[in-house]
Amino acid sequence: MKPLLAGGCLCGAVRYSVNDEFAYALNCHCSNCRRSTGSAFKPFAGIEREKLQITQGEDEVLIFGDAKASHDVRCKRCGSLMFSVVRDGAFVHVTLGTLADTPSIRPRAHIFVGSKAPWYSITDQLPQYDEFD
Repeated sequence: MKPLLAGGCLCGAVRYSVNDEFAYALNCHCSNCRRSTGSAFKPFAGIEREKLQITQGEDEVLIFGDAKASHDVRCKRCGSLMFSVVRDGAFVHVTLGTLADTPSIRPRAHIFVGSKAPWYSITDQLPQYDEFD
């Protein structure tokens, strides 16, 4: 079994652990990810929901969306977006910037570049997809 990685919010109120067994990692340029992060794109890694556990501050978690299906998980205090629950609750997309430890996976592509911010230029050589299936 690969090691557990630690992560959490900016203020430290919420902490989580996640297995270093991510299935995929991508950079999403869709307008929703840009708005939720305040950045040009959201780098994230996907993993089965049961492989992530909140280890501290469960009462400080703020859920945006359908708590029984797809939603974002943020800290109530500082607003940090730590992960999104997706695919009918089966997977989480961990925002890579909230990990304190270094995962073994790296983003492998840019998705939704058809709607990327016009002021941002992608300068790496990763594959780019206008949408995502």
